[in-house]
Amino acid sequence: MDAKDNKKSKTKANMKKIIYILIIIFILFIFYNYCIKNTVTSSKNVELLQATSSKNIEFSNIKKIDIDSIIQKNSSNDKAEEFREEINVLEYLTQYVTNDELPKGESYVIQEGVNGTQKITYKKIYENGKEIGEEQISSVVEKPAFNKIVEIGGASKRYTHNVKVGDNVYVTADEVTVYSEANDQSEKLTKLRNNDELKIIKIQNDWYYISCGIVNGWVKKESTKYIEDENEQNITNQTTEKSKNQLISGLSFDMKLNKPSGLTLEQFQKVLTDKQDKNNIFKDNAQYFYYIENQYQINGIFVASIAIHESAWGTSKIARDKKNLFGYGAYDSNPYNGAYQFTNYSESIDLLARVLVKYYLNPKGTSIYSGEKALGTYYTKPTLSGVNQKYASDKNWANGVYKYMQYLYNKL
Repeated sequence: MDAKDNKKSKTKANMKKIIYILIIIFILFIFYNYCIKNTVTSSKNVELLQATSSKNIEFSNIKKIDIDSIIQKNSSNDKAEEFREEINVLEYLTQYVTNDELPKGESYVIQEGVNGTQKITYKKIYENGKEIGEEQISSVVEKPAFNKIVEIGGASKRYTHNVKVGDNVYVTADEVTVYSEANDQSEKLTKLRNNDELKIIKIQNDWYYISCGIVNGWVKKESTKYIEDENEQNITNQTTEKSKNQLISGLSFDMKLNKPSGLTLEQFQKVLTDKQDKNNIFKDNAQYFYYIENQYQINGIFVASIAIHESAWGTSKIARDKKNLFGYGAYDSNPYNGAYQFTNYSESIDLLARVLVKYYLNPKGTSIYSGEKALGTYYTKPTLSGVNQKYASDKNWANGVYKYMQYLYNKL
């Protein structure tokens, strides 16, 4: 190979080296820009983002909030409702019918009353876990009650015969049940009809042990009457009237209320005739406070005083619209709609007297009217303070009633 060819060969070799070097430099340049430089830039961008974020972005404080506490608080503010049902006795009402052939003050049962049952639904409301109210939302009669019918005397003559063993009496009701014992839970032997004549063999409280033909057994005294003969019809035997001092001597805040006051019919009419009685409600119905004493063994002045206290002498809306002198059935949450509706004032007087005797004034098992036994559901003691514990939510109720009892007794 000559010198010229050798020189060309070296030149080509050098050119190749230069090209290789340039390629390597180019590759290094590319690697730097796309790998190393971008990585640095990204790192700086992250640092910048973090710096910017710390200055301009507010993050949530969620870790500082007690979620359980919030849920519990929200739940406790919710109102809850609860429903309950009761099956209650539907007390019969008493209808009084005047018989002008009977002397005033006399009374006879001509139809016995029968209790019914009713289902009452109540709604309780709770807030923050506490009961804040209860209201009656429905009442359904499951078994109707049948009224008791009592004949009362309207004649001006006054004769009272003290029935004794050996006398004959007559059935006043359409029919009367004869029992094996002196209570209406005993065995029923048979039934007797209106005007059947009965011979009295024994007397036990409000029951007669009688003989009628081949029938012997116990009947309720209230469903019979004694008929005086011609010689007795001309006799006027006024009921012995106790003086004011005799009657008022037993008056006290702690007096027993399951005993009659002892006032005569005329005395009831006297004390319940009052100028505060603007509509003459108490004057016109005074006789019924006398009759409840004789039928149910309860102080009629006490019952009248409740009526005056609850109805403001008969002027309350419930008394005027519903013939309800006691607000009977009224709940504090909805008193007007809850109060019972009566046909006349005598029904409310009679029913309230029976309710007091049956539930409030006598311990459970006590023999009361018509052969029934007291339930004593709300009994503590037969006094004003005893009745107040369960009868009225107003703790001063007993004092208010006693004020009227004093007022009426002092009018004798």
